[in-house]
Amino acid sequence: MTSPTGPRLAVHDRLGSRVVALDKPVFTIGRRDGHDLQLAGTEVSRDHAEIVSTPEGFVIRDRGSRYGTFVNRERVTERRLAHGDRIECGRIGTSLTFLLTDTPTVDDSLPAPAVGDFRQVATLLQGLREMGSDRVLDEVLALVLDAAIDATGAERGFIMLADERGTLELKLARAVGHVTLPAAGFQTSRKIPEQVFATGQLLVMTDLFEEGLAAVHTGTVALGIRHVLCAPLRLVRYVERIDRSAERQQIGVLYLDSREKGLLLSQSARTALEALATEAALAIENARLYQEGLEKARLDEELRTASRIQQALLPEGRRTGHFFDAVGAAIPSRAIGGDFFDYQDLGDGRLGFGLGDVTGKGAPAALLTALVQGILAAHASTATRPDAVIALVNRVLLSRRIESRFLTLFLGTLSPDGRLTFCNAGQNPPLLFTSNGTRRLETGGTLVGAFENATYDAEELQLRPGDTVVLYSDGITEAMNVAGEEFGEDRVRDVVRGVLGESSELILKAVFDAVAAFARGAPQHDDLTAVVLQFRPLS
Repeated sequence: MTSPTGPRLAVHDRLGSRVVALDKPVFTIGRRDGHDLQLAGTEVSRDHAEIVSTPEGFVIRDRGSRYGTFVNRERVTERRLAHGDRIECGRIGTSLTFLLTDTPTVDDSLPAPAVGDFRQVATLLQGLREMGSDRVLDEVLALVLDAAIDATGAERGFIMLADERGTLELKLARAVGHVTLPAAGFQTSRKIPEQVFATGQLLVMTDLFEEGLAAVHTGTVALGIRHVLCAPLRLVRYVERIDRSAERQQIGVLYLDSREKGLLLSQSARTALEALATEAALAIENARLYQEGLEKARLDEELRTASRIQQALLPEGRRTGHFFDAVGAAIPSRAIGGDFFDYQDLGDGRLGFGLGDVTGKGAPAALLTALVQGILAAHASTATRPDAVIALVNRVLLSRRIESRFLTLFLGTLSPDGRLTFCNAGQNPPLLFTSNGTRRLETGGTLVGAFENATYDAEELQLRPGDTVVLYSDGITEAMNVAGEEFGEDRVRDVVRGVLGESSELILKAVFDAVAAFARGAPQHDDLTAVVLQFRPLS
């Protein structure tokens, strides 16, 4: 292969040694795929430097790299280049020599990138383990593929990785010259990759026609491919046993092929290729885990944002008026939950209040909760009865194709003269504490969003000053201690009776404190939500 003439760079890095022409007005250098010169090295930035052709000559400029650009061991931000200048991207791993045509040097004659074995990727093998921690998966795949194509003289190659079901999926295809091939138009037979993945054995076919395998691999031959090399990407983990035995797991394959020229592979090169594939498998797995970690961090941040939004949709816990005192709280078991409580100042002077529990948890439950809260808010200015509002919510949910659209819901209204009107749609019956005893508020109907012909009833009661209503979700009564025992309704009754006459806030606190003391740190799997409402008209 003839080396480039004219202004050029003699390159030494983990991919080996090569000569590249400075044939652009602005020649970019960096670790990221797509640069005019892509370098391998832990101290090479994604966008490291550029060499610019000016009327006065060539100038190198650092592009804000982390580890710096050096000319003749001096760190520079911009420097005019002279023949023979040594350029380093970072302190270790890469070396570039700037060359002009009029004065050749010994560095002007470097080996071609495609050689008979994998000597030029020896340093790459040492660095692949580190790269998985600070490179994204696509970059690792590109680096491995380019090194393998350059070293073997293959015309193209691809990497396939196994999904959760063990099915091979094409992740990246490349051709000579570090060109990425579009996955949509990339054609290949799956027989050879799947065979290598299943057996875990390196497969080399120097010529399908000469070896008499054309009839066996008809799909590959039909594409005009004669020369094939396919290596398993195999993770090797040493298990803590007496013999430090190894467990091997195939995560994919590295495939190379050529239509015309044979692949350059000596026996020593095949051994080196298998070593490359093993190191590459570890680097790919590290990169994949790193990428999954970034994705998890992004999802965690989205959940935190959703949690803040959900909490903002809840009313202030404390609500007081000239005839009532109320306080509520919701503690989700996850970042976002399916319980909610609400207050509404109704148009005719009444207080509307309620508590709901959506089936399921997480984002779907939170979205359904927001929808129901929106319906309740839209009818706050009307004098609609609780049973009519619940029937409306039922129709809305059934008219939309929403999975897990069920919820239990209690709605009530309290007027200044003490008239309590309520409807209970499958919710834990709230407890009404009066001077005459305790009553469960059960009148209503079935859960919401389940049945098209569901009907809901309302009941009206007359409260007296000091009467207290306690609403609670099943997360309260079904809270469990370490022995697997549930908190239960009776304990709710006992706790509230012990503090009747205190403020709504103190009663609510007593309930939550009792649940926490009962659970004694046992993990809970449901949201904890409760509201305490007292009828306290001003005299």
